[in-house]
Amino acid sequence: MFDIVSEDAILGGRATDAYFDRTVAALEAADRDPEVVAEVTASQFPSGDCRLLAGVREAADLLASVDAALEVDGLAPGRLFDGGPVMRIRGTYRAFARYETSLLGFLSQASGIATAALESRVAAPEATVLSFGARHVHPSVAAVVERSALLAGLDGFSHVAAGDIIGREAGGTMPHALVLCFGPGNQEAAWRAFDAGAPEDTPRIALVDTFTDETDEARRAAEAIDLDGVRVDTTSSRRGDLRHILRELRWKLDEAGHGDVELFVSGGLDPATLRELRDVADGFGVGGYVSNADPVDFALDIVEVDGEPTGKRGKLSGTKEVYRLPDGSHEVVPADASVPGGEPLLEPLVRDGEVVAELGLEEAIERARRERAAVGFGEA
Repeated sequence: MFDIVSEDAILGGRATDAYFDRTVAALEAADRDPEVVAEVTASQFPSGDCRLLAGVREAADLLASVDAALEVDGLAPGRLFDGGPVMRIRGTYRAFARYETSLLGFLSQASGIATAALESRVAAPEATVLSFGARHVHPSVAAVVERSALLAGLDGFSHVAAGDIIGREAGGTMPHALVLCFGPGNQEAAWRAFDAGAPEDTPRIALVDTFTDETDEARRAAEAIDLDGVRVDTTSSRRGDLRHILRELRWKLDEAGHGDVELFVSGGLDPATLRELRDVADGFGVGGYVSNADPVDFALDIVEVDGEPTGKRGKLSGTKEVYRLPDGSHEVVPADASVPGGEPLLEPLVRDGEVVAELGLEEAIERARRERAAVGFGEA
């Protein structure tokens, strides 16, 4: 019913571009199946524009299932990369040719989302930042959005089924629809119904811009229930100066003795908005900026055939290594070279049909936190 490509299709090599089927058929007809090294890259040389790697767990699981003879090295999830390979595959070409499309898809979309989420995270480092963007994507990839957002350091997410998949509980409080169901003048009834129906550990955060002024509804909500915070999600056409609205809200709540009520903002936010508002808001829900992020334009290229360096024009031939230098920059060199004082970033991912690296979400979150400091991501 829902135009979802199945897991069986991915594992069976059907989730591919048709010309890979033609390639395998041609190689079979020619009785040709060379030993190759192929590298996944987004750019050949470092430029100082780092992005956050995600999707590695799915890519490694796929390649481990394809052929036990494949050797796969790569950057761990949560690494920041800037030029050179993020993954290297060694094996017979026909063994993995049909899987290039899925492999790049796993890495490209998740890394784009993770990078946008990291930009949001560093824009408001002291605030609560949540992923609210699952409604902007096909439900089949909602878990990719939420996992990638968490990997980048966001504090939570909204999609329930995604939480089931990644082993985390979704969060959320109330939409405008709840208040609308009670009608104008009955906002208190809506807030009390939310308070009565929500689990005990759900923060009591009331939406306060449905029928009347934000300051009016915020004060009324704070008097109606034991409130943790209020959320402003005012439509952009009615929003005006959002910073001024939040400052006025803070003033009016403090004046009424509700200084402990926090202020949350959602609706069309991006890192620039978060920077502008981070001193007057306690938390943000970021939607489309994260979920609709452009995928990273990864490509997979053969760089060695039967032990000999090769490559198409415009690509660097031969097997390579990527190093992180002490100042946080990156350097790409031939695999048999070394960079004094540099840290090699590619590590074993798959050996003998098994994933041998630690690719869990918790480790990736912590790795991304360290990486952010190591390269000074977002400091400019």
